[in-house]
Amino acid sequence: MYKLSLFIAVGLLFVSCGKKEQSGDDFSKPTTEEATATKADPSTYDPNRGEGKYDKVDLGATLDQAMAAEGEKVAGVKCTSCHKITDERLVGPGWHGVTSRHQPQWIMNFITNPDPMINKDPKVQAQLEICLVRMPNQGLNDTEARSILEYMRKIDGVK
Repeated sequence: MYKLSLFIAVGLLFVSCGKKEQSGDDFSKPTTEEATATKADPSTYDPNRGEGKYDKVDLGATLDQAMAAEGEKVAGVKCTSCHKITDERLVGPGWHGVTSRHQPQWIMNFITNPDPMINKDPKVQAQLEICLVRMPNQGLNDTEARSILEYMRKIDGVK
């Protein structure tokens, strides 16, 4: 009986360690969907808007402190393991100055759906060559993304 149990255990171990399908967790390599998106016509890409559902994002003249505080909380869970709030690179680029380098709709489109922009935006592609890791889609909803944008504005000194 002992030999049979040992044989079954070794057999299960062998099967579980066999050839595995790629899980898609390697963020440095594009998925099939991302690779297909790369072949899209880059002449239709707007570098000021990015690619996504946000055509225009209206920002207030002053900072929404409550929204920025919420954005800081969301960023603490989803973003700061890869991004510093300074201009220093961690895994991804630092956030300081991002709101002066990019339009609000570009930022919203990138943080809610980064893959098409990674495939088409020359600035993002240049950043990818430096950082070597594709930004994963964090599944942010509209409210979370807008809160993070407000937090980025706070980092950049909007009062």
